[in-house]
Amino acid sequence: MAAPPLIALQGVTVTFGGTPLFEGVDLPITRGDKLTLVGRNGAGKSTLLRLLAGEIHPDGGERFIQPGCRIGTLPQEPDIAGFKTVQDFVAAGLALGDEDALHRVSAVLDRLQLPGDRELALLSGGKLRRAALGRALVSQPDVLLLDEPTNHLDLPTIEWLESELLAFRGGLLLISHDRAFLNRLARNVLWLDRGRLRVAERPFSEFETWQADQFAADELASHKLDRKIASELLWMREGISARRTRNMGRVRSLQQLRRDRSAEIRGGKQVKLAVSEADTGGRLVLEAEKVSKQFQTSSGLRYMVKDFSTRILRGDRVGLIGRNGAGKTTLLRLLTGKLEPDQGMVRLAPTLETAYFDQKRESLPPDATLRQVLCPFGGDAIVVDGKSRHVASYLKDFLFDTRALDSPVRSLSGGERNRLLLAKLFALPSNLLIMDEPTNDLDMDTLDLLQEVLSEYKGTLLLVSHDRDFLDRLVTSTIIVEGDGVTAEYPGGYSDYRRQRPQPAVTIPAIVTKPSMTPQGLVQPKAKRKLGYKEQRELDQLPARIDTLGGEITALTDRLADHALFARDAAAFGRLTADLEARTAALAAAEERWLELEALREDLER
Repeated sequence: MAAPPLIALQGVTVTFGGTPLFEGVDLPITRGDKLTLVGRNGAGKSTLLRLLAGEIHPDGGERFIQPGCRIGTLPQEPDIAGFKTVQDFVAAGLALGDEDALHRVSAVLDRLQLPGDRELALLSGGKLRRAALGRALVSQPDVLLLDEPTNHLDLPTIEWLESELLAFRGGLLLISHDRAFLNRLARNVLWLDRGRLRVAERPFSEFETWQADQFAADELASHKLDRKIASELLWMREGISARRTRNMGRVRSLQQLRRDRSAEIRGGKQVKLAVSEADTGGRLVLEAEKVSKQFQTSSGLRYMVKDFSTRILRGDRVGLIGRNGAGKTTLLRLLTGKLEPDQGMVRLAPTLETAYFDQKRESLPPDATLRQVLCPFGGDAIVVDGKSRHVASYLKDFLFDTRALDSPVRSLSGGERNRLLLAKLFALPSNLLIMDEPTNDLDMDTLDLLQEVLSEYKGTLLLVSHDRDFLDRLVTSTIIVEGDGVTAEYPGGYSDYRRQRPQPAVTIPAIVTKPSMTPQGLVQPKAKRKLGYKEQRELDQLPARIDTLGGEITALTDRLADHALFARDAAAFGRLTADLEARTAALAAAEERWLELEALREDLER
């Protein structure tokens, strides 16, 4: 017999006095569930979480909660009324009678890099959300409802949070745009789509394939729908699924760009400033040689950047990652000439035209229409990449219905405003684009769009991000800012960095290979050799091993999808969970080893 849900919605409808946001939603959460809720911005995901938490009431249907069930929540906008300090706010999450467990509060504050004695009113929005996350975690809840928990977290903290949530034995429901985060955590996917809640009883890694099948089925049925709904289906299929198909061509292009960037980095230490004299108006965008910067702190002078060198060419897409406060912004300002180095030299091409992503969306007047934002001086034409385009056609590239041209900005959802900001940004003439955490608060469709636009951008990109999947799919090289001046550049994305980084790990542990490093942190070229017999045999055998592990993971996932298993046999549930995590790690290692050997084979054949 299946275990009863800890919390459930039954036949729930929400209208807010108008057209239903969603209706007839059934959603149970049982102990051991690890669910993610996905959908376009404005679909009602956060509203659904608030219903589950009991913060709002439905217009129809019922909410059920087991007596004594404790719920921990991370809302989009935490309520801090009545609390003075960070520690007071986080400790309020402790259960009654558990006030002595303040060591948990101290541990969580330390991991989230929050000062317990700081006044809440002085915190930034990002730190306030981190405090709310800490409050949810210390409460030892039966159910966790987390809305975008990775926003404003650095990579080490995200990985710590992953391990905490993997060990959590209650019911978990996540809203997140972080694909790497969801790939590791989500065993089932809830898709809120056009007022319906669809359930994919499979891990998030298989969701897009399942979603494409759903779109195909909907298209077959669309002949029975009215023209408006059929038109929306066509827009969604062409605007989302077709982009994912086109991603394969960009993947091949990105692989070639990474090989080119790898050769540039490995040869970087021989490059001198004088060599680039002829490149000033051509390929060279910026060059830094032995750049250092210190700041005075309470404990003395502290290096933010020390002896860092790089050479960035036209078309490079460079990611910057590192712990919050390690020096990413300092390095970005040094590389773009906004800050003078204490030592070393930075050289910028004189023809740079820089565009900056304004994540706060302050450049979008709320009462202006979409047409006025893109054509502030009137008319219907906009010049993009030297060519005149009708504003309606251009906005269609950014997933806007042409009927929305005269809608005011204030009527748009957060995701729609971000898409409009991207449309405005890419209409500006630029050859250097700087984006500081552009993925926060974007839905997955907008992330796909952003990746597509950035992949096709002809200029140079400097990207600060904690989204591992986004970095893996986009950048040609990754600069890691470790802290205390330690900075290094690696060819490829985040996963490539993890594979290449030498032991011992300082901030984020490496996984596979351990290349030697120069004092500047640049990877030394390996001596060329033939692929050995054992390596070739391993390369030949890895695809079969990867397929086998994938099948075992699917089988284990199917067994864990039995909601009654935990109640029936908790020990078996624990063994299966451990087996799933072990095979998932083995699959990741096998895939990384295959990529490493395949890259080596291609290197030797060139």
